[in-house]
Amino acid sequence: MGRLFGTDGVRGVANADLTAELALGLSVAAAHVLAEAGTFAGHRPTAVVGRDPRASGEFLEAAVVAGLASAGVDVLRVGVLPTPAVAHLTGVLDADLGVMLSASHNAMPDNGIKFFARGGHKLADELEDRIETVYEQHRTGEPWNRPTGAGVGRVSDYAEGFDRYVAHLIGVLPNRLDGLKVVLDEAHGAAARVSPAAFARAGAEVVTIGADPDGLNINDGCGSTHLELLRAAVVEHGADLGIAHDGDADRCLAVDAAGEEVDGDQILAVLALAMREAGQLRKDTVVGTVMSNLGFKLAMEREGIRLVQTAVGDRYVLESMKAEGFALGGEQSGHVIVLDHATTGDGTLTGLMLAARVAATGRSLAELAGVMQRLPQVLINVPDVDKTRVNTSAELAAAVVEAEHELGESGRVLLRQSGTEPLVRVMVEAADIEQARAVAGRLADVVKSALG
Repeated sequence: MGRLFGTDGVRGVANADLTAELALGLSVAAAHVLAEAGTFAGHRPTAVVGRDPRASGEFLEAAVVAGLASAGVDVLRVGVLPTPAVAHLTGVLDADLGVMLSASHNAMPDNGIKFFARGGHKLADELEDRIETVYEQHRTGEPWNRPTGAGVGRVSDYAEGFDRYVAHLIGVLPNRLDGLKVVLDEAHGAAARVSPAAFARAGAEVVTIGADPDGLNINDGCGSTHLELLRAAVVEHGADLGIAHDGDADRCLAVDAAGEEVDGDQILAVLALAMREAGQLRKDTVVGTVMSNLGFKLAMEREGIRLVQTAVGDRYVLESMKAEGFALGGEQSGHVIVLDHATTGDGTLTGLMLAARVAATGRSLAELAGVMQRLPQVLINVPDVDKTRVNTSAELAAAVVEAEHELGESGRVLLRQSGTEPLVRVMVEAADIEQARAVAGRLADVVKSALG
């Protein structure tokens, strides 16, 4: 698997890359590293462990729980809950560590392990690096210092986690959802119970699809990566809007009453205006990434809201928000972070807040989302090139300058190297889709010739 920790924990094909042995070993290593860092000083440590419904999550959960308990950590199993729920419970239960087993929007055969620090925040990069180092040391033969007798961890189920998380979601809503009809696509994932319960308790009439997880059907033709079923269901049921989550429910995409997609940029635009109106948008700033649609940037400029852009990845959005004290950020893919109420992207909370804005204003989602015009965006992946030279090639730089001159202020160009594959991503936005395709195609050809 190369380096174990990526931008969102450890992921791989369950029982091939991500084995029970690896899950157990990483959990023991995490306990030892946090103990060395002083996290457990003066008290008996506790961890919250949750998972999505994947079949492999059952044995991986058992391995993680065994590893933590064998290292002297008491474990609270919360069962199948969204990633943001595990983060929230880690914080409110004052646990020393949170562990979520999920591969998010990936297909069912994959799974992953994500660790949360005290407070429900992502582990610092240096702690992840240390966990990986310690794991490798002990995997190759150095014995663990293991507690015995009363020193071993105790394991218990924390059934109250579901209600505590749903109560939290309802408690932070600015207004109820009475009178709204909402279709929820749960991707047969971790929010299959949570999201319908939260929307119903908030007053909405709820129709659910993709809410029957069997361990094998997670993300299968449904959820935020496959909006076709949601589009059709919203129109069929005459709903006001539809909400789609991914497998671990840290994302939210939406569909308006006509079945048209409302993406993460549009959701951010709607929430930014709502939060500014309520005096909650600190420094009148929203955080996005370099992949945010130019239409979003232009809309925020028009509305007097500053857009700060980071590298692609919700971890970078969160880092910027925490460093500068911003309240709202996210990605086009539907990772939306409302930092006053969550430490990570929370798809259910995002959907609730979007629906609350519709209910409060009496305006349709299409009208609210119309605050920004999404410019056509074309993305071409150019494989088998030397991606390390994307920022140093004179030939490529000249081609980009020429393309930017052609597009003017109504478009833009972004070239970036993939973090996981030997390819360069060419992204072009323009007011006209045909122009975007033509410019992107020409740039892709230059990438092949200059970096091939």
